[in-house]
Amino acid sequence: MTDSYKTIIKASEEILYKDRGSKFYGNAFPLTDSEEVTDLIAVLRNKHPKAGHHCYAWKLGPSDDNYRANDDGEPSHSAGDPILGQLIAHELSDVLVVVSRIFGGTKLGVGGLISAYRETAKLALSNAKIVTRTITADVEIYFEYPQISQVMRYIEEEHFKIKKQEMTTSCSITIAVPKSRQQEVADVLNTMYPITSKPAN
Repeated sequence: MTDSYKTIIKASEEILYKDRGSKFYGNAFPLTDSEEVTDLIAVLRNKHPKAGHHCYAWKLGPSDDNYRANDDGEPSHSAGDPILGQLIAHELSDVLVVVSRIFGGTKLGVGGLISAYRETAKLALSNAKIVTRTITADVEIYFEYPQISQVMRYIEEEHFKIKKQEMTTSCSITIAVPKSRQQEVADVLNTMYPITSKPAN
């Protein structure tokens, strides 16, 4: 199980790639839901009214099974797949890449289109700020006040983030840990009697 994935934190600046008169405008957007795609492309349709194709690909989540590629009228697999290929090559998730093409009068052929869409997507992503996000899960810790220094020392040593805490006679803290370590962390804390812990749902 992987604990992290790469994404972008804000839309990239638009790039322009030219090939034999055709203009390819590339944009990369952060994406949280596939429902956002239509609205984002509508903005580009208004921005580039002469573009005959707005081809795109997106990938959501850290797994490899939630993605979509769209050729938007270009020959099958000549646009969406090369764009998706760049998302995969850059190991990105939660990202939409759109390439808007204005035809320049010379047909590029399927090979030329694949190359142009791939290069435009590559340039758009190289223009974006890529960050790594950690996939976390919660662990709940229960203890009496005298154990607080022991609990806090463990949290600080492991650099875990505290999400919420209640400090009364009986205390509880919820921490965020790398998802693959959720059970391990709960088990370690449970060895620190009388501290008890469990993975949160």
